[in-house]
Amino acid sequence: MVYVKWVFILLFWGFVGSVLHYTLPQHDIVRVSDTYGKRVDPGANSWFWAQADAGTDVTMGSRDVFFIQTRRAGDDVMVYRNEDTGWGWPPYFKFDTANLQAEASDLRSTAADPQWAMLTHYGWRNEFFSIYPNAIAIRAVDGPDVTIIPWVNIIILTLLAAFFWAIWSRWRRFKRNRINPVLADMSEGLEAAGDSLAEKRGRFGRWLNGR
Repeated sequence: MVYVKWVFILLFWGFVGSVLHYTLPQHDIVRVSDTYGKRVDPGANSWFWAQADAGTDVTMGSRDVFFIQTRRAGDDVMVYRNEDTGWGWPPYFKFDTANLQAEASDLRSTAADPQWAMLTHYGWRNEFFSIYPNAIAIRAVDGPDVTIIPWVNIIILTLLAAFFWAIWSRWRRFKRNRINPVLADMSEGLEAAGDSLAEKRGRFGRWLNGR
């Protein structure tokens, strides 16, 4: 049972960590090489697409999606999608897809004369399943070595840690004050019943031997 308990604990926290890693904003220092739009037909990977732009009548069917092609400081290629999140999940309430695409287009540059930018996004990149992180914001920065402090992530993770700590503390207090005494009483009752049964068996055995 101990191993089963730890398996469930690890699975739970692994799930929580995956959701947070996918949902929380991440910041990449990139050079925008191109911006474009193409027709997309979400299939088995539809969970990793957001929704059509606000004001359109398209849901998860075939639609046009903006993309932002970039190169990171280490010259690695990274492609981002640019979709509205609207009122859905994750709760970024993003409605400015077209404006963001215009800003990204304005920051395009070449390797010979790079213009570095900080691109904020959420999500993962997986080439096999054609999954792209969703761009949230972009702004120009001085260079590829700029320091970024993820204040939003720090605040959210601190609040979540405080929330889970409060739940855990209350559960421990509840278990100590309410559950443990009941279990102790049950254990004492079972021990008393066992002792009584053993005593009765002993008396019965002595009665048989006396006969």
